[in-house]
Amino acid sequence: MSMRVLVVHNRYASAQPSGENKVVDQEVELLRSGGHQVELFERRSDDIASRSLLGKAALPLLVPWNPAVRSQLAARLRAERPDVVHIHNVFPLISPAVLAACADADVPAVATLHNYTQVCPPGTLQRGGRPCTDCVGGTPLPAVRHGCYRDSRLATVPLAVSLSVNRRRWWTGVERFLCISAAQREVLVRSGMPAQRLAVKHNFVPDPGVRRPGPGRHLLYLGRLAEAKGVRLLMAAWDEIAAGGGVGVPLVIAGTGPLEREVSAWAAGRDDVRYAGLYDQEQCRRAVAEAVAVVAPSTWLEAFGLVAVEAMAAGVPAVAAGHGAFTELVEDAVTGLLHRPGDAASLASCLRRITASPGLGREMGQAARRRYERDFSPAVGLERLLEEYRTAIAGRSALARGGDTRAGRGDGNSR
Repeated sequence: MSMRVLVVHNRYASAQPSGENKVVDQEVELLRSGGHQVELFERRSDDIASRSLLGKAALPLLVPWNPAVRSQLAARLRAERPDVVHIHNVFPLISPAVLAACADADVPAVATLHNYTQVCPPGTLQRGGRPCTDCVGGTPLPAVRHGCYRDSRLATVPLAVSLSVNRRRWWTGVERFLCISAAQREVLVRSGMPAQRLAVKHNFVPDPGVRRPGPGRHLLYLGRLAEAKGVRLLMAAWDEIAAGGGVGVPLVIAGTGPLEREVSAWAAGRDDVRYAGLYDQEQCRRAVAEAVAVVAPSTWLEAFGLVAVEAMAAGVPAVAAGHGAFTELVEDAVTGLLHRPGDAASLASCLRRITASPGLGREMGQAARRRYERDFSPAVGLERLLEEYRTAIAGRSALARGGDTRAGRGDGNSR
């Protein structure tokens, strides 16, 4: 049975690579290829630059609630009558007003939780390069006090306000929250989110159509160049490896981000490191398929870890931090290696081990590909997504039959 789906997403700035944008685009294409009708309700952070000075100044006021979005989306829902609304990112131009629009039009909402913004204003569960849960299960005041979003108290305030005033609306206005890992779900349940509405649905990855043909030619870091992604940890581990004579293959770093200058300067003049800048989709696919291993040394608690699954799809093992979602994505010594989080010596040891034994790397790569086919392929992703849509629709139908008494429902004039 074909479904009609309206996808809601605030696209991240195009200047930085966004795994979330990629996941949304791939999911839309997956649904359409499966014969389902998908429409988009989008806003783009790129458009902020073209706003007037007054418009930019007013933007923080719209983060907790954008009334124009409520009326615009409600009108579309009434006109198009989708079976379900699938919400992704609503910051900064959409806001949780989408939940009121769904209630106004009586359309069930599903929300994919790509990070931890339901319990942490910046969504990272990290402060000062270390894991932090000060706001989990409580108020977001610690985040404001420490300026956790962009190292700015002022910039953190709209996010903290939105989290506080909209918490109950989220928790009652969404039929199904799709957690992208069991590790993420566990944190959210501990925070007090309604466990019965939190389902685990891993992101899928399209089959790249190419697999590693041999042992690989380089180690690869592919992603945002940021502290939370473990870039400085990787540089420290690689310096330790280089001091010991190297591992026989170079390290390739591809991506962009706030540490780009630092990474570029560190790599300059070295024959054991190559900073490649930002790769396009085809370059990413080729670089992964030519890797001995993909390195994912994040210091924050990753909610998923897309690059590790992209490596699996190409039959390439991952060397990843042993916390967050990586502990369920990477089976240590089977589909890859896990290092002690934040420990450069442990990361260096794992990189030495995986480059020293081509046979081990080949076996891990084959096991990784089998895991991908079982758990992360498009066919699996589509079926699990449709299952969650059906559950959300059935839940709304049951409420309609039994009467709706939950907060935030049936209040067309609220807020």
